[in-house]
Amino acid sequence: MEQLLGQVPQQIVNGLTLGSVYALLALGYSMVYGVLKMLNFAHGSVFMVGSFAGWWVLSRLAASAPGIAPSVAIAATVAAGIAATSVLGAAIERFAYRPLRSGSRLAPLISALGVSIVLDNAAMLLTSGRAKSYPSEMVLAQNWSATIAGASISATRAMMLAASVVVMVVLDLIVFRTDFGRALRATSHDQEAAEYMGVNTSKVVAGTFIIGSGLAGLAGVMIGLYYTQVDFMMGFSAGLKAFTAAVLGGIGSFRGAVYGGLILGLAESIGVLLAPPVYKDAIVFSVLILTLILRPSGILGRPTRTRA
Repeated sequence: MEQLLGQVPQQIVNGLTLGSVYALLALGYSMVYGVLKMLNFAHGSVFMVGSFAGWWVLSRLAASAPGIAPSVAIAATVAAGIAATSVLGAAIERFAYRPLRSGSRLAPLISALGVSIVLDNAAMLLTSGRAKSYPSEMVLAQNWSATIAGASISATRAMMLAASVVVMVVLDLIVFRTDFGRALRATSHDQEAAEYMGVNTSKVVAGTFIIGSGLAGLAGVMIGLYYTQVDFMMGFSAGLKAFTAAVLGGIGSFRGAVYGGLILGLAESIGVLLAPPVYKDAIVFSVLILTLILRPSGILGRPTRTRA
């Protein structure tokens, strides 16, 4: 029992690290759902594309400029992941969502699943189905770590936590302190009324997809540096967990997505102390089931009102 308790601080650090990635992904789900009331099931595949974009740039840098400054290499890798997925998000919104917005609510879901399948299979063909390894030794000090309350915090974990906090604070400021944020919230509340008030809702929707996809790209690069290995199927599991985090926090709530991601990461990490690691996904979805039973609207979600 004493040995088990001694592992708790380290698992909390691991849970917060993974939870920060889930939170970034869940924000993408919540942003799109909050504005369009639609689920972007291609989000996990966008995350996968971001991880491969970061791998490609870092591999090229390792081959052509092995002595490059770590800060420059990290900046280039993160920029590549965000840029690739932001462009991809804009393309998905323009060609897979916008033409279907006025039709059946089911059509965009099917379109998103189709996009996800295309992206996963394209990645499989381009990589011959093989996993790719991040040369993370050139950007992160592998021998650096700090010990706090019995938990070891490596350079990778510290960077991931710091980046996630900064991005979440910036996003919160954008949503609640800028003109675009006001337009986004107005479109989310009532799209038709927002249009009457002069809001260009098409640009708001496109911007939402771009920001959400950029967050997925950042999360993809972070998870690539964390595990040092990426593959074409990684988006499926990550997408499901991010969706679970969004539901847990309250789908459509930005701050709820952050809380949901962190709680889910902690539940997954602490759960492996009580059960074999093979059951960690079962633990995650058990949390989802309990949430839907006890609080269907999520932690910060608003209950849906039905008219009599």
